[in-house]
Amino acid sequence: MSRLNRVVLDVLKPHTPDIVDFARMLADRAAPCQVHVRVSEVDAKTETIIVEVSGDSIDQAAVIAAIAELGGSVHSVDEVSIDSRPPARGTRGS
Repeated sequence: MSRLNRVVLDVLKPHTPDIVDFARMLADRAAPCQVHVRVSEVDAKTETIIVEVSGDSIDQAAVIAAIAELGGSVHSVDEVSIDSRPPARGTRGS
């Protein structure tokens, strides 16, 4: 069965939480994963950020729900990586 290993999202969020707290809270909610966040645009009340989540088997719906819980809105899914190889021994999903 194929697994989502990486997803890059274009997200609009309020200034609070800042990107460090946003990334930490997103990583905690979507664990186990790595989260990388980059600000691409700043407005008076919002920020547009690029969110990259990577891991062995990402639950995209959980990531999007977590972003919404943090006050964000996903504008688009810009990139994905899918792996159809069997999981390595000792990893999640085996």
